[in-house]
Amino acid sequence: MPAAARQFEGVSVQTVANVYFDGNVVSHTIILPGGARKTLGLIRPGSFHFNTGAPELMEIVDGTCLVTIDGSASATAHAAGSQFEVPGKSGFQIEVESGLCQYICSFLD
Repeated sequence: MPAAARQFEGVSVQTVANVYFDGNVVSHTIILPGGARKTLGLIRPGSFHFNTGAPELMEIVDGTCLVTIDGSASATAHAAGSQFEVPGKSGFQIEVESGLCQYICSFLD
């Protein structure tokens, strides 16, 4: 598995943050050359459920979390350097026990 990018060149950034769950999850959208869209964000301690429209690739770049993909019976631990995919028109539960979890979300569709 390749390492998550540490920096993106030549991107456009949407300056207004995406704020969820009373500010416990915050991200910014970036648009890469060619039009691909990603979000860069952080998750504070807690448990949060997200629905997906398009398939997503979540790369954990700092911290740890537990993830349960909708329809799965068990949670999987993810630490910095790991990633997981979520099908489109699905969802996932993500739990951060302590500290911050930082991520890059790539929209695959």
